[in-house]
Amino acid sequence: MTTDNQVPPITEEDIAEFLIQTPDFFERQAQVLAGVQIISPYGNRTVSLQERQAEMLRDKIKGLEHRIMDMMRNGSQNHHTIDRIHHWTCDVVKTRNPVQLPEAIAEGLARHFDVPQVAIRLWDVAETYLNEPFAQGISADARSFAGSLSTPYCGPNVGVEPAGWLPDSAQVQSVVLLPLRDGAINGDEPAWGLLVLGSPDPMRFDADMSTDLLERIGEVAASVLSRLR
Repeated sequence: MTTDNQVPPITEEDIAEFLIQTPDFFERQAQVLAGVQIISPYGNRTVSLQERQAEMLRDKIKGLEHRIMDMMRNGSQNHHTIDRIHHWTCDVVKTRNPVQLPEAIAEGLARHFDVPQVAIRLWDVAETYLNEPFAQGISADARSFAGSLSTPYCGPNVGVEPAGWLPDSAQVQSVVLLPLRDGAINGDEPAWGLLVLGSPDPMRFDADMSTDLLERIGEVAASVLSRLR
């Protein structure tokens, strides 16, 4: 004769829930805790539960130490970057003669940020500056291209006209193209200039690099160069 009142088997989940809900179990059954043996992932040896817990704690501490080291490293890099922006901005702002601003910006970027080649072109400048080198040799296509950029272009030198403005463009493998406009670099204002950075290293400026610093550089440069309009 069969019956439907059979007790279901105890599962691992049942045991785990019991131990969670009964925290004083191991206080009453201390010999059970001392007798538990499990396999350690280090050397495939048998260790006590307390020793395994100590191993897990050491692993957790090591992970936290690595995170702290990464944070300290990033903090140091950020501090160095802030210093470079500060010194570059101060050098540019100290330039009193407006006509010297493009050269001051380019020279400062090369010196403070180790950029091998820099070029700046501006259009819609004041009549006083129409014959300056930075206002020459700019096609309608280049102006239209600059106006279409809402973020910095970072990547290989594919032979666009602005890359040819660099002093030794034949050696350039990667470039950054920064549109210059009033306000934010990703704003709706029309572009009236372009800042070009170039490097012979094909990986110096790649499509996956962060552009936050570049955007700040472009916005500072545009703010200063607006004196030429």
